[in-house]
Amino acid sequence: MKKNKFISSNSTVSKRPSKDGLSLTGLTNKVKASLKKHRLITKNETILVALSGGPDSVALLYLLNSLKKEFALKIAAAHLNHMLRGKESKKDMLFCQTLSARLNIPFFSESINIKKLNNNASIEETARKARQDFLFKVTDNIKAAKIALGHTKDDQAETVLMRLLRGSGLYGLSAILPKRKIRQYTLIRPLLEIPKKEILTYLKKRKISYRLDRTNKKDIYFRNRIRRNLIPKLKKYNKNIVSILANTAQTVALDYEYIKSEAEKSLAKIHKANSKSQISLKTDKILRLHPAVRRMVLRLAIQKITGNLRRLSFKHIQELDDLIDARKEKSIVDLPHNISAIKTPSTIKIYRRKQL
Repeated sequence: MKKNKFISSNSTVSKRPSKDGLSLTGLTNKVKASLKKHRLITKNETILVALSGGPDSVALLYLLNSLKKEFALKIAAAHLNHMLRGKESKKDMLFCQTLSARLNIPFFSESINIKKLNNNASIEETARKARQDFLFKVTDNIKAAKIALGHTKDDQAETVLMRLLRGSGLYGLSAILPKRKIRQYTLIRPLLEIPKKEILTYLKKRKISYRLDRTNKKDIYFRNRIRRNLIPKLKKYNKNIVSILANTAQTVALDYEYIKSEAEKSLAKIHKANSKSQISLKTDKILRLHPAVRRMVLRLAIQKITGNLRRLSFKHIQELDDLIDARKEKSIVDLPHNISAIKTPSTIKIYRRKQL
């Protein structure tokens, strides 16, 4: 992992509004409001910005840097070179390094050949995991309080559609949250309520350059097809579809958080943690729960063993429901992450299978 520090250069910002009504300080105020509304930061924290070089992360870096005095923040930037686009990937890293130098922001980078990683997951999933691990490592090294990600309102809308088309419950439809904790790490998304067009306007008016990933213009990834094909068609039915989907995600997130809090209380009463790799749920008590709470209890129990809920689908939860309600004793349901559930005379035991 490389760290580089450089001398800053000064720049001035115009406060005149643009033709589309967005002033250069207007976006800063929106981000500031979001920081306060969702309690994303507190004063005197170190914030690590995940800097890809694209417009969203570049805007995020500038915006947080402009607020660092007001919030007494320390800002650092981190970039992972996935080495997926040859010389272009290296140019992205050098761009981020130069940008951080210009703003006098500590910069950390690492290069990982994603294609050579021995992993059964997709390239997208492997790259996401590698990036997350890298950011967590930098966070530990510099003792950062939060990791700031540049997701926008458009990203939120795309994620809702992706999960809806793949099949999802409340957790999936709540999509991207403004603040999320993964183990001891806190991820924040200050731009989540900002439309992409406002980000681009901000960068254009300030004459801030950024990098563009050419693969975003190709339909090789599911998200790209949603962004380039489906959303433009939906806008013909409702021009505000991006805001509607983002607002839906926000509403669902609130409902999800309430059901989750109730499920956590219930889980504490009905489960027995036999070990880190096994949890038993009392069948008679889980049957008394409202179906929504029951399903959440099952998800939380699985999460306690696996650490995450990726690849756990609606169909898996349905099978667990059927195991509880209708199947005979000793029936087994196999789940992702090498997990299984078996019905005993008085419990549903969720456990990690022994690997051969």
